[in-house]
Amino acid sequence: MDWLQAAKERQDELIQDLQELVQINSVLDENTITTEVPFGDGPLKALEWLLTKGEAEGLQTKNIDNYAGHIQMGEGDDLLGILCHVDVVPVGDETDWTYPPFSGTVADGKLFARGAIDDKGPTIAAWMAMKLVKDAGIELNKRVRMIIGTDEETGFRCVDHYFKHEEMPTIGFAPDADFPLINAEKGIAELVFSQNRTGDASKEQLLLFNAGKRPNMVPDFAKATVQFVSEQFEQNFHTFLSKNQLEGSLLIEGSRYIITIKGKAAHAMEPEKGVNAAVYLTAFLQQELTTEASKQFVDFVADVFYQDHYGNKLALQFEDAMSGKTTLNPGIVTYDVTKGGSLVISMRYSVTYPFDEKITEAQPLAVAKGFSLDIQDDSKPHYVSEDDEFIQTLADIYRRQTGDYETPLLSTGGGTYARVMKKGVAFGMLFPGEPDVAHRADEFVVIENLIKATAIYAEAIVELAGNK
Repeated sequence: MDWLQAAKERQDELIQDLQELVQINSVLDENTITTEVPFGDGPLKALEWLLTKGEAEGLQTKNIDNYAGHIQMGEGDDLLGILCHVDVVPVGDETDWTYPPFSGTVADGKLFARGAIDDKGPTIAAWMAMKLVKDAGIELNKRVRMIIGTDEETGFRCVDHYFKHEEMPTIGFAPDADFPLINAEKGIAELVFSQNRTGDASKEQLLLFNAGKRPNMVPDFAKATVQFVSEQFEQNFHTFLSKNQLEGSLLIEGSRYIITIKGKAAHAMEPEKGVNAAVYLTAFLQQELTTEASKQFVDFVADVFYQDHYGNKLALQFEDAMSGKTTLNPGIVTYDVTKGGSLVISMRYSVTYPFDEKITEAQPLAVAKGFSLDIQDDSKPHYVSEDDEFIQTLADIYRRQTGDYETPLLSTGGGTYARVMKKGVAFGMLFPGEPDVAHRADEFVVIENLIKATAIYAEAIVELAGNK
């Protein structure tokens, strides 16, 4: 069966389905969360949209308490899981987007939208692959189940709940990363640094500081309110912006200055690809502030994170050959003169990272800088050996479909649903050499690659679950 040709023949349908899905704003919505709607109206609407598609194809569907759901075809004792998610991260500043982020605009061979590559595009490619296999009448000796999550970007609560009620796949893949495949995923920990001193608003220079919405995104905007600064403050600020090629603003309200810096969003797994507005703003303020609590806060952020994504100042740095360097992203950075400062850090740590030892070493170093260190969440690394038959099968499918026999198997600092499976890997759909635009403005998917991925997933379903 020529799966690539079959996918090309369904291109219009593929694009139409993806446009419909990306036009649903499925960012976690705190305002519409209820007991029955755990992550808000948008994520639930996206889940229901896909389940309805499954029902229309005559396949088995199930909604697990509006947390997650599945679409299933085939028969057999074993279960092949395809784990996807339909929630997305916030769009950030919409003025940074060339096209409206929930439009699904097609231009220059690409489809632009929040979620286009993470993870609605790959989800639709896998869904079309299931339809191609079904329509080809191929007999399956395993059940093939697309499991659809709605909280991947904010904690995996969806699949945690799902697997309390439903069986674990025998084998599975998550189309939510890179080709050829990722068999090593770093650990993901959320670290919280809390300042142990608050200031007197009548004396402190820094009154407010806010940056970031999610730990897993590099903050692209930071704002601070200060007082009692030098006469050169405004000139120094503009000099700093110019020197660092940054955009920012300064507003004077009475005796106070409100300053902002605009950075560049990126995924927390690759913080070096973004420009952390919080870190740059503290780097400027570090040269301007002298009062105790204010100075302590900006010193900590700037000293630890300015031009260092690896935690060297807190002895958190570590790398291994299997998965590379440990990285830290200050995703949410806040300060209130009456409450002190707080940082929520997304740490992506190497597969062989000595976690307890490193955290124990970092805690007194943080305390010496005036901050306590607590672990808010920790998802352990995930690894499946390259020698495993399942890994080799998927790699061979990718190579046959693409002719790429050179690119090695990969590791990632991103966290996919592969890590919740006993034997699962991330399998596409970003191709080698493609820019990773997940979590950024103007996120897109290349339509030609969407079709190519569909063919790869269709062959994978047949190879892993078909009668041979």
